[in-house]
Amino acid sequence: MCYKTYRGVIDLLKKWSLVASAVVGMIALSFIIFVIFMLAGSYQLDEEKLMMNRSSVLVDTEGNVITNLYMENREFVSITEIPEYVQQGFVAMEDSRFYEHQGIDFRAIGRALYRDILAGAKVEGGSTITQQLAKNLFLSNEKAWLRKTNEVLIAMNLERRYSKEEILEMYLNQIYFGHGAYGIEAASQLYFNKPAKELTVYEGASLVAVGNAPSTFSPLNEADRNKERRDLVLTVMAQQGYLSSEEASSYQDAPVETDHQEYVLDEALFTYIDMVMDEASERYNMSNNELLTGGYRIVSPINLAFQHETYQALHDERFYPEGSKDAQGTMMFMDVNTGGVLAAQGGKDYVRRGLNRLNVNRSPASTFKPLAVYAPALESGMYHPYSTLKDELLLYEDETEDGYTPRNASGVYSGEMTLYDSLVQSANAPAVWLLNEMGLSDSVRQLKKFGLQVPDRQLSLALGGLYEGVTPYEMTKSYRSFAHEGQLIEPHFIKDIYDSNGKRVGGANLVETEVMSEQTAWSMTRMLEQVMKEGTGATDVQTTSPIAGKTGTQGYPNVAGAVRDAWFVGYTPEVVGSVWMGYDTTNQPTDEQYFTGGSQHPTRLFQAMVNKLPASNQGTAFVKPEGVKDLEPPIAMEEITNFEASYSLGGNGFLSVQLEWEAFEDDRMEFNVYEVHDDERKRVATNLTEPRYSEGRYNPFSIPSYQIVAYDPVTEVEGSESEIVKPSFEFSFSLNP
Repeated sequence: MCYKTYRGVIDLLKKWSLVASAVVGMIALSFIIFVIFMLAGSYQLDEEKLMMNRSSVLVDTEGNVITNLYMENREFVSITEIPEYVQQGFVAMEDSRFYEHQGIDFRAIGRALYRDILAGAKVEGGSTITQQLAKNLFLSNEKAWLRKTNEVLIAMNLERRYSKEEILEMYLNQIYFGHGAYGIEAASQLYFNKPAKELTVYEGASLVAVGNAPSTFSPLNEADRNKERRDLVLTVMAQQGYLSSEEASSYQDAPVETDHQEYVLDEALFTYIDMVMDEASERYNMSNNELLTGGYRIVSPINLAFQHETYQALHDERFYPEGSKDAQGTMMFMDVNTGGVLAAQGGKDYVRRGLNRLNVNRSPASTFKPLAVYAPALESGMYHPYSTLKDELLLYEDETEDGYTPRNASGVYSGEMTLYDSLVQSANAPAVWLLNEMGLSDSVRQLKKFGLQVPDRQLSLALGGLYEGVTPYEMTKSYRSFAHEGQLIEPHFIKDIYDSNGKRVGGANLVETEVMSEQTAWSMTRMLEQVMKEGTGATDVQTTSPIAGKTGTQGYPNVAGAVRDAWFVGYTPEVVGSVWMGYDTTNQPTDEQYFTGGSQHPTRLFQAMVNKLPASNQGTAFVKPEGVKDLEPPIAMEEITNFEASYSLGGNGFLSVQLEWEAFEDDRMEFNVYEVHDDERKRVATNLTEPRYSEGRYNPFSIPSYQIVAYDPVTEVEGSESEIVKPSFEFSFSLNP
């Protein structure tokens, strides 16, 4: 046999071998298809996986987008929002017979199998769009016959249960387009800064190209390759009748132009986002994973501009004292009326899911006095704002061997001081004396109403000297009751939350709880206003809204003048908030490192933020509730001057005694008159409202001396005393009719 003949036989045998292999393959395929049809009817789909991971969106109450929350940056979009020519581009390139098959394209499988056999390797895929969706949603990338079988089963079930439009919608929302963008909407925003519904034909073709291999055909990193692949997409669309040849050619002339919108993490939002997620978990039993993948719409009371203002101010060194520029700080501001949190910062260097100092216990120092001492005292009914307290250096018995002696920061003790003045001046001695007189049980009971569970049961509670401390979050919440008629409300970071179908699944509980009377709350507001005008909170900063509040400075005893915690907690007619400065509990002050300033620093920061509040949260004045008695200003005690006393014949007796003195500027002041005999003093007239007094006497040989004593009807105490004067004789005579 000649060589040519031999070679021909060999070639013929190879061809028959290939044909035989193809026939065997087709028989095997037919058997597989038969088995698949038998199994497909009973295959159950995992409905949860069809939902895919969807970005949740955080919006403000006006509907403005604050940020997206996600594990995969995917915004699900309806097929009706995707231009038809974009849909056609994907179908042309990925599955030209998509609208004809039932999930499996047997013609494509057979063609792919035949070409693979001829090539001796896998050169062509036969997967439909439905199969790709099945694989990406339900299966791993493991290459095995069982996985392929499952893929086909799932695809057939998808086709049985969903329309072509629904399947294509899921597919276009599922594809990964590179650079962290999942789905056609996120990709359109990423590459072209526009929603998918506004994509042009050639922009849509560019995304078809990207979907095939994101790293290879990215229009950002591989513009030339993207254009080459994009032009192929346009050509195929023309071949399949979706475009004319002229249209395809015209679109191919367009350059690849992107408008890249790189997602930049906004550090100013870190605290707020984490507190939204914490609230979703604690109040709505929603895990972080569920929130980041469920496509929720979360309506928040945040004011984005104000949130940024607080972030910038917290990092502004001008608000920190020299030597403590590296100190930490926190801020929280809440709407007085609704309890919605407008802004929150958990620290200068806060990182996602890091240490949130708004939830860290600190010693509240004197900011605790209104909560632990003065409000409970007023609520008891035994004290009023002008009740007199003892202001002395006293030793109290406590659990320590040496006892407890509270000291005024000024080192000055006046003996007596009104409750009003002790609060305004933040005097320590009278606050502890009042708590001791009132009893710790009343204080602890009131603190529980404020939502403050503290284990402390010692007199230092009056000064905020707590073992465990309280958080800035808790202090903000508690002070709201002063600002709003004695009512406590739970702060919220989530106003409403809706699922991916638009159904409301939760929202803020705006129920208020009465923790003290409106009268007590109003009296406290009036006194805390004076703290800012003439007390420890007074600064040279002019604010756009009136402020009521309290300062607090917790000292570090090892170094004179050193501070552990510096506070301000206060409110305007519309907003309540707190500011804390100091060092972390894991980095407590040492003899070499401590906060070098006092409460004036957080106070100034609070005032600066009040001036940055949006117009809707500015207030011109605190409004007294109806039926509440206003707190009159304290009566200024003056010296009694020009006291004159005389007697004359006649009047109501044989003699008539006349007393006169200079009137006080404050006409609320009253006077008591005393007769003085040697060393004894007897009161003969009380509560005089005019600066004069007269009485008749019948014994000309017993005319006593007199003294006038000022009496404050508000505090119910006597004040300045006149000199003791013996009446002089004035000649006059009168007869009573």
